[in-house]
Amino acid sequence: MVLLLHKTPVCIVLPSHPSLPHSLLHDSRLSRVSVITPLKCLQMNGRGVDSEGREFKNAEEMWREEVGDGDPLKKSQWYTQGVGYWQGVEATVDGVLGGYGHVNEPDIKDSEAFLNSVLAERFPDAGRGRRLVALDCGSGIGRITKNLLIRYFNEVDLLEPVSHFLDTARRNLAPENLMVTEEYKAVNFFCVPLQEFTPEAERYDIIWVQWCIGHLSDDDFVSFFKRAKAGLKPGGLFVLKENIARSGFVLDNQDKSITRSDLYFKQLFNQCGLHIYKMKDQNGFPDELFAVKMYALTTELPKRVNSSRSKKHVNRPAIIK
Repeated sequence: MVLLLHKTPVCIVLPSHPSLPHSLLHDSRLSRVSVITPLKCLQMNGRGVDSEGREFKNAEEMWREEVGDGDPLKKSQWYTQGVGYWQGVEATVDGVLGGYGHVNEPDIKDSEAFLNSVLAERFPDAGRGRRLVALDCGSGIGRITKNLLIRYFNEVDLLEPVSHFLDTARRNLAPENLMVTEEYKAVNFFCVPLQEFTPEAERYDIIWVQWCIGHLSDDDFVSFFKRAKAGLKPGGLFVLKENIARSGFVLDNQDKSITRSDLYFKQLFNQCGLHIYKMKDQNGFPDELFAVKMYALTTELPKRVNSSRSKKHVNRPAIIK
């Protein structure tokens, strides 16, 4: 029923991968995978592993076990278990980041650099003089909205299925708790799971999806992005920021999410009819965490960008701590 959404880096014990550091399995919201029903099976032949070390020969085998072959009850249990995990997590930065609250600053720093480059290239004068609107998918307690999006977008909507996270976000984003002018505000707080959400047509310049898409099955992943395309303004785009598996996928049995490889994501993007406009690796995270990558995704084939424009920087307020 519900799928989780908010921002959290994850580390996972991988006994079958001795080259990866062993660590406690906390928040695996950073990378997720999807199901294969009724979507045509992806040609994802890469092997996968779960958080207990069990190996799968491919994604189809894993998804058949986890959500069944077209079984709505089994899929519902997958989402319910995932949300249930996050309902037991405290509504703090350290809580939603799985005990890694200290990665908040490098996360925001690299996301801001990526956002600045996208705005400079996609919008005249980096979007200044235009009322920008964003959707924060998997918003959690409003960490990314408060520290980043609210400083660039006149309106930000938040989408989060865990009610006590969203209640905290409302408090965190109250005008008296923000260091921005009244022209920048959080507007709508949607307590709806990602796989059930349909955005208002042509409302958003950017739909930001971070550390939540791994809770969706492959068919729900594709269905979400196909629906969400209609929510973009002309020229708008998605930013997806997620954990990246070295190859294949990693299933987190505890919170029912999956970390995909870069290749897995690219195959899903193709199914969604999305094109990669820009990519960037996250820097400054502890070695024991998954690698994290940012993708800017468009509905049209990207045009060549004038390199001189991409070097422009926009002065913005400092990070709110």
